[in-house]
Amino acid sequence: MIYTLTANPAIDYNVSCDHLDANTVTRTRDAVYSPNGKGLNVSFTLDHYNVPTTILGFFAGFSGRFIVEGARERGVEVKPIWTEGITRVNVFLNAGEGVEYNMVNAGAAITPADEDAMVGLISSLADLDCLVISGSLPPNTSNGFLRRVLETVRARGSRFVLDISSTQLIDLLELEPLLIKPNDDELRDIFGLDVRPGDDSSAVAALAELHRRGAQNVLLTLGGAGAYFSNGEHVWFAHNTHKVKVLSTVCAGDSSLAAFLSIWGFEPDRVEDALKRSMATGANVVECPGLGDFAHVDEYQGYIDVRLVK
Repeated sequence: MIYTLTANPAIDYNVSCDHLDANTVTRTRDAVYSPNGKGLNVSFTLDHYNVPTTILGFFAGFSGRFIVEGARERGVEVKPIWTEGITRVNVFLNAGEGVEYNMVNAGAAITPADEDAMVGLISSLADLDCLVISGSLPPNTSNGFLRRVLETVRARGSRFVLDISSTQLIDLLELEPLLIKPNDDELRDIFGLDVRPGDDSSAVAALAELHRRGAQNVLLTLGGAGAYFSNGEHVWFAHNTHKVKVLSTVCAGDSSLAAFLSIWGFEPDRVEDALKRSMATGANVVECPGLGDFAHVDEYQGYIDVRLVK
């Protein structure tokens, strides 16, 4: 079973308008409220590809209940730790061609008792094969929380995947995660490593440094410019040769990670197949916002080019 941990889940409120002006009433359309959070998105995508998965997270108030109930309605089980406060609501506004506003809130604070409850829950999971930790941490999270979680997973002989933008990733690499999925911005902000699209040498050097620090495998995403994958021995590059219409980038990275894991996590020799599914799924989400429509993934896979870099 692949479990996902979203420590700071959210309701994503996606809405569109023709343009946005200050100090005036803006009429919006196409409002969609979705149970979300990076780990939830990973689980939803894994479930689409028939991979058994369960969601873990901290949830609070009416918005927390909406997320838990919404995930279960989609057929994905949730094991919540209930906390005080109100789970956050994030707003994503598409204001016309190529104009997107992302308003992300801090989230409900957690306590040391909440952290203990989550660690206890993880230690009790008899069917834990892999834990995917994605996204930000809620206010008041202790500095050692993620390390406690990962050490608990390791003590059980299970694997873990990290997709976090925190500088804590630097120290957590020494615990040798099975896979990390930074994007190019996170690579630069966290590690000071710069990868330029189309420059294989910069990517190979950066990936080698991440392996040196402890990462067993790395999926480096570059947005619309493609993605690199390295297993420490070989490096592959994948990119989309078909231009897609960007309606929203929300969930694209999460769905790409999950789609990759749905193949590579079970058959690590199928790197090219995993990259094609990963890139096609991410492109589909960009063109069809949200995770409810995977209709074009098979079509898009034919537009994904994968080559061996080294």
